[in-house]
Amino acid sequence: MLKTLTVWNFALLEHVQVEFGPGLNILTGETGAGKSILIDSLGAILGQRISSDSIRTGCDWLRVEAVFSLEQELPELHAFLTSQAIDDSEGMLIITRQVTRGGRSMVLVNGCHVTLAVLKQIGSFLVDVHGQNENLALLKEESQFNLLDGYDPKLSEALAAYRQVYDNWRSCSQQYAEKEQASREYAQRLDMLRWQDKEIEGAQLKAREDEELEAQIRKLSHAEKIAGFVEESYNLLENGSKEGGSVLAALSRVKKNLMDMSRFDESMANAQKMVEEAFISLQEAAYELRDYGEGMEFSPEKLDKLQRRMDVIYKLRKKYGATIEDILAHQEKVRQELQDIENYDDDMQELAKQIEKLQQELEAKAEAVTKLRVQAAKELGTAIGKQLLALGMPKAVFRIAVTRAGKFQPRGADAVAMYFSANPGEAEKPLQKVASGGELSRIALAIKTVAAARDASVPSMVFDEIDTGIGGRTAQMVAERIALVAKNKQVLCITHLPQIACMADIHLYISKSTTDGATNTQVHQLTERERISEVARMASGVDVTTASLDNAKEMVSHAMVFKNNLR
Repeated sequence: MLKTLTVWNFALLEHVQVEFGPGLNILTGETGAGKSILIDSLGAILGQRISSDSIRTGCDWLRVEAVFSLEQELPELHAFLTSQAIDDSEGMLIITRQVTRGGRSMVLVNGCHVTLAVLKQIGSFLVDVHGQNENLALLKEESQFNLLDGYDPKLSEALAAYRQVYDNWRSCSQQYAEKEQASREYAQRLDMLRWQDKEIEGAQLKAREDEELEAQIRKLSHAEKIAGFVEESYNLLENGSKEGGSVLAALSRVKKNLMDMSRFDESMANAQKMVEEAFISLQEAAYELRDYGEGMEFSPEKLDKLQRRMDVIYKLRKKYGATIEDILAHQEKVRQELQDIENYDDDMQELAKQIEKLQQELEAKAEAVTKLRVQAAKELGTAIGKQLLALGMPKAVFRIAVTRAGKFQPRGADAVAMYFSANPGEAEKPLQKVASGGELSRIALAIKTVAAARDASVPSMVFDEIDTGIGGRTAQMVAERIALVAKNKQVLCITHLPQIACMADIHLYISKSTTDGATNTQVHQLTERERISEVARMASGVDVTTASLDNAKEMVSHAMVFKNNLR
């Protein structure tokens, strides 16, 4: 439910904070005061596009902030927020949207930055806007399907079961078609795959062989340098150089000196120990250098052989992967594809059997959906017809027809159409061909009235000047239908009709004033006394008389009785 809406610098709204409550929230005021601007600012929170032209003159930015309470369980909204890493554990949703004069936009939901597309999806879970565009949407087949399928929970369950089978059937059918299409290229593909497999197999590759070969080639390529390093190092350790004796000989003398010294002073015992350990370590190093040098051999033939082997691996790495592991993985993939192609006939037979089985199951599920849809269409059509009768269309006929479409679709195997006839003797025709704007508005209201009690997915609803072009008894009927909707949902309604205004649970009056050449819009929640005065003004015009006030009191009193009976 929408708790508060705060607006800064949006057209005539310099800074307005509006508190909304449960039930019917009525917005009234003079033409041009800014009622539609307030609804437009709510639309901005719901993801509608707004341009920098909406920024108040003299300002650099506009901002709209809405606070929604999530007292009602909305599992689909919760799942979507969770998928976007938005925390709603505190039962509140704070949405902020800001647009700058330069066109930059920012959207925050509970402190998290989101895109406009995400905001629009979140808005679809929170508020249902009922206006001229939404009435026209009713003419679309998708909207008619949504209305019908959401009417009966059993139908929704049957449709979910159908879709699960449909997805499997569609997937198998697509695989069959792809394999059938690919079979035309199999002959050429087989030759290439077999050649690749043979080339890799012929190389007799071993894991990490390339690394070992590169190490050996590097060693043999620099064998002369390595031999020089070994000889010089060994001589320095063991034999000495022209400049002096060997390292080991010198270290041996140091060791002896420290040993002799320890007979007179033991303070150098630790140094003696370190020298002895160093002597042993260096002696072992000298042995290793000697053995390494004696075992070294330089063979140009071996180097050439290794390089030829490495050329084979380089060639394969260039074709099939950066490492031997990648090449072997490619070979495994090739062999799997070869196996799939060679098993083509068996796979196609298996797929055909699976598709046939799924098609039989799909037919049964589709039949179950159709049966429930026909029943729901009958009940929903009757309920909407009763509401049309109450909305001043006593001779109207409204019917929802469900027929088999002849092919499986994501929504089943049905076609749905709404038929309408406004007057006796007129043939029923599809809704989009016969309904006028006024008739369509009342049909949409009738549908909202019926659906409101069953549809728990959207907690709030906006009626944007639904009263255009109606009056008298019809206005009273429309008011009662809106009150019926407000029994189950929070409703925000802009109206010019006193019959609708007197049904308010919260009445908000929107006015504008001019100060220093700037126009500002204010929103004020009316007291009971102010509310009666406003209803009287709406009913009689500018001059409010005692008689018009008495009439307004009576209208509000009758509205209270009607609402109490609803409860």
